Amino acid sequence: MIWQSRQTRNAVRSRARIGAIIWSGCPKCYAGLVKLLPRQSSIRIFLTAIALFASLISPALAATWTVRALPVKLVNGGPVLFQVKSPAKLNSLDGTWFGHKITFSYDRTTKTWFALAGVSIETAPGKYTLQLSGEQAAKDSPVTFAHSFLVGRASYPKISVQLAVQKKFTEPSPEQLQQIDEAKKVKDDYLNRVTPDREWDGKFAAPAEASISDVFGSQRIFNGVAQRPHLGLDFRVPTGTPVHAMNGGTVLLARPLYYEGNFIVIDHGQGLLTLYLHLSEFKVKEGDTVKRGQVIGLSGGTGRATGPHLHVAVRWQGTYLDPGRLLQLALP
Repeated sequence: MIWQSRQTRNAVRSRARIGAIIWSGCPKCYAGLVKLLPRQSSIRIFLTAIALFASLISPALAATWTVRALPVKLVNGGPVLFQVKSPAKLNSLDGTWFGHKITFSYDRTTKTWFALAGVSIETAPGKYTLQLSGEQAAKDSPVTFAHSFLVGRASYPKISVQLAVQKKFTEPSPEQLQQIDEAKKVKDDYLNRVTPDREWDGKFAAPAEASISDVFGSQRIFNGVAQRPHLGLDFRVPTGTPVHAMNGGTVLLARPLYYEGNFIVIDHGQGLLTLYLHLSEFKVKEGDTVKRGQVIGLSGGTGRATGPHLHVAVRWQGTYLDPGRLLQLALP
């Protein structure tokens, strides 16, 4: 047994009593402590209690940021939902991810800021940083925070698919090259637009009830010539199948283009677009506001297509993302 002086033992007992008073939350106990320790003034006891209380709770109330991503494992070509809880009340929250600006929305139910972003299919495995900047009502300077996420390599199909299309899509004439160039200008203009307001709400829905005939990231070969990876999701549907908007938004494009055929693009806000290709018929026009599940067109085989099917693509601020992964993502 370790010997303690009477003064030391008394001091230990005093701190124990003070701690018991603090955590009990009972005002009457304070008077009892004064009687137990008549040699100490009530003011000194009160100050000691406050100091001890502060030392006990300060770690729990330490200002911290909570930042997480869904899915937990990020991969190249995949969408990502960022969720942020800030230590102080914010009027707004912005972020920077791979050089792209992200505008967060606030969910009052969970008191969480959220934003949808993505990782390019060309992104190499590694650690990448999300920079955050929030505006507080009572402060002129923004509060900032940075959090790093590990990005892995996705396993996309490596099997080449032999396909045959009309010669005009692999060996276009000068006149057809002009049409291709005009279509490219249209896409460069419209597909890189970033509107400020979020229009999507909740989980994205499949545009058709059908099996998948080709997935994102697979190698495409046309007439024996290797093309870039397939940057969309193909649904096996016959001509005339209703095509539904995957989420709410505004019709950005609804016109025929050279490779895409009858082509619809829905702007869901903040640089997030869904693209619907090879349609046989339009059911909406440019500028229309649509809701998730609304019929926007009928499937077909127009443009560079090997036959009737629905090709759907997802684009975020110039980066194509895997539509299949977006459909699986739980969104607020």
